[in-house]
This record gives sequence, C-alpha cells and structure tokens, in this order.
Amino acid sequence: MKYFEEKVHAGEWDEVEKYLSGFTKVDDNRYSMKIFFEIRKQKYLEALDRHDRAKAVDILVKDLKVFSTFNEELYKEITQLLTLENFRENEQLSKYGDTKSARSIMLIELKKLIEANPLFREKLVFPTLKASRLRTLINQSLNWQHQLCKNPRPNPDIKTLFTDHTCAPPNGARASPVSVPLAAVPKAGATYPPLTAHTPFQPPPAGPSLAGWMANAAATSSVPSAVVAASSLPVPANQAVQILKRPTIADYQSAESEQLMKRLRPSGHGVDEATYPSPIPQPSWSVEDLPRTVVCTLPQGSSVTSMDFHPSRHTLLLVGSANGEITLWEVGLRERLFSKPFKIWDTQACSPQFQNSVVKDSSMSINRVTWNPDGDLIGVAFTKHLIHLHAYQQPNETRQVLEIDAHSGGVNDIAFSRPNKQLCVVTCGDDKLIKVWDMQGQKLFSFEGHEAPVYSICPHHKESIQFIFSTSLDGKIKAWLYDNVGSRVDYDAPGKWCTTMLYSADGTRLFSCGTSKEGDSYLVEWNESEGSIKRTYSGFRKKASGVVQFDTAQNHILAAGEDNQIKFWDVDNTNMLSYTEADGGLPSLPRLRFNKEGNLLAVTTMDNGFKILANADGLRSLRTFGTTRPFEAFRVPYEVSSMKVSGAPVVAGISPNIGRMDHIDRNSPANPTPIMNGGDSASRSIDIKPRISEEKPDKAKPWELMEVINPQQCRVATMPETPDQPSKVVRLLYTNSGVGLLALGSNAVQRLWKWSRNDQNPSGKATASVVPHHWQPNSGLVMTNDPADTNPEEAVPCIALSKNDSYVMSACGGKVSLFNMMTFKVMLNIFFGKKIRIQEILIVHPSRR
Repeated sequence: MKYFEEKVHAGEWDEVEKYLSGFTKVDDNRYSMKIFFEIRKQKYLEALDRHDRAKAVDILVKDLKVFSTFNEELYKEITQLLTLENFRENEQLSKYGDTKSARSIMLIELKKLIEANPLFREKLVFPTLKASRLRTLINQSLNWQHQLCKNPRPNPDIKTLFTDHTCAPPNGARASPVSVPLAAVPKAGATYPPLTAHTPFQPPPAGPSLAGWMANAAATSSVPSAVVAASSLPVPANQAVQILKRPTIADYQSAESEQLMKRLRPSGHGVDEATYPSPIPQPSWSVEDLPRTVVCTLPQGSSVTSMDFHPSRHTLLLVGSANGEITLWEVGLRERLFSKPFKIWDTQACSPQFQNSVVKDSSMSINRVTWNPDGDLIGVAFTKHLIHLHAYQQPNETRQVLEIDAHSGGVNDIAFSRPNKQLCVVTCGDDKLIKVWDMQGQKLFSFEGHEAPVYSICPHHKESIQFIFSTSLDGKIKAWLYDNVGSRVDYDAPGKWCTTMLYSADGTRLFSCGTSKEGDSYLVEWNESEGSIKRTYSGFRKKASGVVQFDTAQNHILAAGEDNQIKFWDVDNTNMLSYTEADGGLPSLPRLRFNKEGNLLAVTTMDNGFKILANADGLRSLRTFGTTRPFEAFRVPYEVSSMKVSGAPVVAGISPNIGRMDHIDRNSPANPTPIMNGGDSASRSIDIKPRISEEKPDKAKPWELMEVINPQQCRVATMPETPDQPSKVVRLLYTNSGVGLLALGSNAVQRLWKWSRNDQNPSGKATASVVPHHWQPNSGLVMTNDPADTNPEEAVPCIALSKNDSYVMSACGGKVSLFNMMTFKVMLNIFFGKKIRIQEILIVHPSRR
C-alpha cells in the first residue's frame, strides 16, 4: 500500500493503474470498477482544473468511455463538465479543493474500497513467515515426490530442485550427497496424512467448498459430478478451496451490471462527500431502529402458517393459513383486500394418488406463501401435492394462473427464480425431490439426491451463476445448478434436522437457522468461500418443541422467534442484541416476517392472528393511512388538501408502485454519479382524473390510460411561496430520468422537485410514498420565463426537456427560454415577435438531446 499511496500522491496515474492491474481488472467486481472509476475521474478533473481541454477530452474518450456501457447518463454528465468554465459550478463538485487535498480525499476512499474488495484479501500486508518456512515447504514437496516413487529408497538421492525427484533403479549408480536435506523422509509404504485446516464445521474431505462448485459451474455442465466432487490428490482443505475457486465467482458481488452500478453510489452523504463515496454505504442504526412497537393485532381466523410482505408495496402482507386460505392484508388500513379459501381448480388433472388422499382427508393446509420479485404473482405450497399460482392486480384483484400436482405428499416450500432470465417456480416436497417449473406448468428439472423429505429451498444467483440450496429432514444441505449433473455440495446442517437458509438483502451473506430433534436451535452465518460456519449466534435458551423460524432485514438485522419472544441480533455480533414479547400473546415459536424496508415486522399470535410491529420509520409510514385516531381504516371520501412539500403527506396510504423505477438515480440534475438512469416516457403522459368512482374500473388495454380511482395513489403538494403574486400550476412534467417533477406556474416561474434517495425510497425515483423536496442550485437562481405583456388567459404555457434532462425549454406567453438544468442559467432566448398569437408547442429533437 505504501508504494500505491506514493504514486497516487504524485499523480502518476499510469503507474497507479499498472500496479493495480496486477491484482484486479476494471470489470472484476463492483469494488474494482469503483476503484478505477475514481482514479480516472480524478485524472479527468485535474486536466479540467489545468484548463487542458485536449487532455480532458482524451481521458474522457480513452479512459472513462468504458463506464458508459454501464451508465450512459453518467458519461453524459461527465462530458457536460467540459462546457463549464470551472467545473466547481457543478453543485456536487462545488467543494472540490486543490489537487493535493483532492488526491488525499480520494486516497482515503480508495483504501476503503481496496480493503473491502475480496480480491485484495490477505494481500495488503506482507504475511509473517516462520523461521525456515521455505525449507519446510521444500521438504514437504520432496516427501510427497518421494512417496510417488516407483522404487523408493531409504536414503533418496536429490541433485536438483528444478525437476521432480524420482529414485533411480536399484542397480543404478549412487548419486552425490543431497544438497538440500530431507527432514524425516519416510520409508516406502508410509502414510502421509494431508494437512488440514481446523474449522468449526468441517465438510467431507472430498467435497468442494460452497464457492468452489460455483467456480467450476461453467466448465462442469458436461462433466460427471464425481469429477467435480472429488480429486485424486489429497490436497489440504484450505488449498483445495483456492484450487477450486475463481475469485470473480467466489467473491461474487451483484448479479447484473445494473445492480453492480447501484452500489457504487452513496446515500445520505453531504455534497463534499459525494465526489468520493464510501464503498459500502451502510446507514448507521441503533436498537431503536428495531421494529418493536406493537401497532395492531389482526385476526386471521385460522392458525397462520406462512407470511410474506409485498416486494414494493411495503404494507401489503400475504398470509397463508392452516385451513388452506390465503389472505391479502393492507396492514396500514387494517383491512383484508381479499381472501381465497382452498379449492381444487381441476380435479381431473390431478394424480389418482392425490384424489385418493383428498377423499380420505379433505383438510388442506398451507406450508408456504410467497411473492415473485415483481409482486404480480403469488405462489402457494400446500400440505398435499399441489401448488397454486395467482396473478395479482392492485388493489384487490386476483386470477388463477396455474395449478400443479407438484409432489407426492406435501409441498414443503416454493420460491421463484430466473434461470436464463426466464421466470420459473422452484418447489420441494416429501418425495425427496426439488423441481423447477416454467410458467406454463411444464417441468424443466427434477433434482434427485436427498435421502429424506426436502424441507426448504433457497434459489439465488451470483453474477451469472444461478443455483439452489436445499435442506432435508436428515440435516443435509445440498446445492444444485440448473442442469442434470447432480448436487454440487453435500454438508451437514447444524442440528442435523430442519433448517432454513436465507441470503441478506444485498445477496452477499448467507445465514441458516434450524432446530435439532433434541430441541436445540442454531442460527449461523456461513463462510461460503470455505464451506464452513463463520459465526454462531447465541441467545436460544429453551429446548424447542418445533422448528425455530427466522428472517433478516436491512443487511444488518437477524430476528428469530423463540420462547414466546422475538429475538434480534446484529449480523456482525454473535450476542443477542435485544428481544421483545410484543405485549404478550405470542406462541412458543412464533413465525415472523420483515417487510423489505425492515421497518415493519409481522409476528404470529396464539389466537389465530398476527401482530404488526414497527420502528419509528414504520410508524410514520403507517400514520399516513390514518385520521386523528391511530391507524383507523381510511374510509372517508377523497378530499384535496394543501400540503407544503417539506411537510408530511396529507393524503393517506401512498402506493410505492406509483412511479416505481428499477434503477437508482442521482439526487440532483447536476450530480454525476455512477448509476444508470432509466427514463420512463410513459409516466409523462398519464392523465390523472379528479373523479372518484365507486365502481371497479374495467381492465385497461396495455395502450390505454388508466383512471386513478384510489385516493391512496394520490399526493397533493403546493408550490413554495415566491416574492411575486401567487399563481397556479399550469404545466407539469416529469424528468426523463424519473427523479424529478417540473412545474411551470402562471407567473412564468418554473420550480423543480426532487425525490431523495433514502431508506424509504432506495431507488430515488418519483414515488407517491415519499414527499419530494424543492431543489435549487447553490446560486439561488430561479428559472423565470418572460411573460411579456401577454394576457395570462390567452397564453398557452409550454415546457419541454432534453433527453438527458440537461436542458429545459419553456415559454409562458413571451420569449422562449432555454435553461441549463444544472445551474438554472438562461442559455438562450428566442423572440418571435408580438404579432404571433402565443399558442406555442415545444418539442426537443430526440437525437439532439
């Protein structure tokens, strides 16, 4: 690191990149990409600071162009810095100091990135070597070579280390004395046990590591599983891992380039920190952030067996019951949106075995309910043979999609996955099988190998590798790729009985929780690179009569239900952090489920219901559903009320799906960040009707505009007061990137609102669930059009944005003005003359941006 620091301080960027290239390449993982991006960005800014435009253009084209593949918008914004006399006019670079201080700041962040990069693991400090370590290694090598000799001699003759050692035939000439002595050279036939690493959880000697089987996934599609699972050489366990794994897979980060780029951008930093963000932006949190406040208790009517929150509408809770009924709750309103009792859709299509079992016992319970990642499909696994798939359409419409007689016996788990970017359903059951189905109900794969009923499944992906973890009732953990080769991993789960596995929200950490037949419970984190247990969490006190359930949230919280309590852990600390009894009424082993934001927690109760627990953020979001009485169902007619943009929302229950985008974006129009922008042109053409209808709308065709009839989908805001006369909003326009809203007032003043990126709105996109904030550049400029002497009633105000949101053209009866969206400065005024009636229509040429 010392050499690296010297070169950075000296600004020898070519040498810096050359040195880094010995350890990593720009596209190895998200950390490597961020390291190279920061270096090249600094080089570019220094050229601009020297007013060396030619050099800056050269860096832009040769060095920074590679990042445009992942984020074209970022590349455009960096390019726009060339148009500024001083790039510090850009708000995000306004606190950029001199070159020396900028390099120092960047170096601090580069160190963090390097330390967090798995490819640099154990490479930052020169290792401590024991005395005569080289001699020990040589002797071990020679011992091994001597063991392989066909005619081993008691006193081997070794002339050189440049070639492998072999003993000459017995009648051969004697050799000269050994130049490097052998330490304790064994005699022929002696055993040589391999060196092994002692770990808390030792896998079978011949099995690969969790990372190893994935590293060879691409190469083993046509190779028998025995070749993958074992090696003919007794390689030490820690060395076997290194042989099997490929760093870019073993130290996997996010799966796709969009997700890769999302993590390069910080959240919640000041302007001075935005230039050099931290590598893994983790929000600071405390015990007070745990959802421990009981908000309400809701009756289900039957014992709750499974729950799952909607992936984007964070107050929608799907509940499965012991009577086979599925129910969707809006917990903010404490209302059932729908309830579907169990019914066989097509008895004739079911197997005779299932039909016979139903005749003997018609009861049917639910083992698992789950949403697909997009939140428009519901999967249900039943205790006998069947799975159901329902299509969901907001707010409370469902339709039957698929009924599959999936397994003989119970279907113990169901999950969605996307192998080859194709949505599939994965199931497991009492018949010891894992099966993969397409959305037409066709079976794609059937994985055999478990010797007991399969208890749970955990589909996941690392970069381009799609795989499934499965656990069975004999305590075995297996891993499968989407092929017919067989399981790649075979380990014993702690407790050797029922175990569930989950990944953290960011997909980088693997946890499991289970219970032994004796009632001992285990909550652990796995070291995937080594195939061993990284840490075991303490805090379970009683012998469990069933299986402990757990969940994880926000990448730093674990929760499990035991001893009539909910217990919480920090993922980085094995000691229990806190617990709650949720005002009592919990079963001995309550089931629980976080919503995706981690601010709400659903917990089952003994009286066939469930409770909703919340933290401060969760309470704030739920209060938007109520009136003066806490969390009272919102049933009053929709009324428009004024609301300052800096205040709390007035209209209740905003749906996060309104304006939901798939990519994170920048916090201001001028913020060059390493995030790919995604525009939604359709969002600019939605016509929201003021009429509220009591009738259900007809299902709209894809090309039709949908009428908004739900007050929960609306939010009201007023423009901030200006020194001039009050005015009404005459034109509204979303930015193409979906992160802002432009409003043109009748007084010819334009205002811009931005949605901040935070825990409640991780995408930073326009959404009805978060209040936007009024945005202006540091200069305080306001975009004001020239109304001339035109009667406001006669003028037709108009507004148009360039494709990359860099410029806005608008008019309000007088001159047509072109504004820079980064600085709000007027770039151009166009005057057509007073004789032309002001009926303007502005269009920005799509290819000219």
